Amino acid sequence: MGVTGSIDIFHAVAGLLVGVLVGLTGVGGGSLMTPLLVLLFGVSAKTAVGTDLLFAAITKIAGSLVHGSRETVEWKIVKRLAMGSIPASLVTLAVLASFGKVGKSTEHVILISLASLLALTSLAVIGRKWLFRHAHDFDAVRSPGRVLGGTVVLGALIGAAVSVSSVGAGAIGVTVLLMLYPRLPMSRIVGSDIAHAVPLALIAGTGHWIMGGVDGGLLTNLLIGSIPGVIIGSYLSTNAPDKVLQPLLAAVLAISSWQLFVKAYTPEKVKVEVIAPARAAPPQP
Repeated sequence: MGVTGSIDIFHAVAGLLVGVLVGLTGVGGGSLMTPLLVLLFGVSAKTAVGTDLLFAAITKIAGSLVHGSRETVEWKIVKRLAMGSIPASLVTLAVLASFGKVGKSTEHVILISLASLLALTSLAVIGRKWLFRHAHDFDAVRSPGRVLGGTVVLGALIGAAVSVSSVGAGAIGVTVLLMLYPRLPMSRIVGSDIAHAVPLALIAGTGHWIMGGVDGGLLTNLLIGSIPGVIIGSYLSTNAPDKVLQPLLAAVLAISSWQLFVKAYTPEKVKVEVIAPARAAPPQP
């Protein structure tokens, strides 16, 4: 079978659409791709999360290179986030691995975590524009020690969330960083968040790969669409109407969250085998 024979056009188109939305909105692919794989394509939650982590990491490498070349990455923030996220990710992966082959329990935990984080991300997307305008008014954290501690704790929460659900490093991370560093330019907040997401997603995705939660063929098909999609979305981002995009994205995330909650709490149909009645013994002569 040739290379083109292994290409799934539907998965590639899904990668393209998500890539464009990531380039347009800056929200991580985990918020969009994982629920799409679970709800539309019927991929198991565990495989969707693991595949999406590597998908997001590879897709965001280009964004990190762009921000790095423009010197819009605050490496001090990246290091502080990594101090919390990398250990938290490794611990979370170890806990997930300890579940062993208890598939249904693991799937339920992942679905609930994903649905909850999608709901929070939807709220974060709605509030991002307001935070962008009022970031300089936030002065809740003053001492350098509290800023450092808050950033490390944020990194730990993101590391655990991303390792379980692949969601958390995008809109939620940027929102909290805006409150921790209100005087930092927005471009450096976004650049630092993207740069931090790459190694975290690579580590978490590798852990899921080791546990058998990554579909290589699916990953390849998604990347075929997502890489050009991110480039297209990045070029279109300057002309994108935020008044339409932000509410639309928030609505999509909220609906996905609700559908995942429904899926998590809907009992599976139990197959009932009908046993034929035993034949009556022939009458004795």
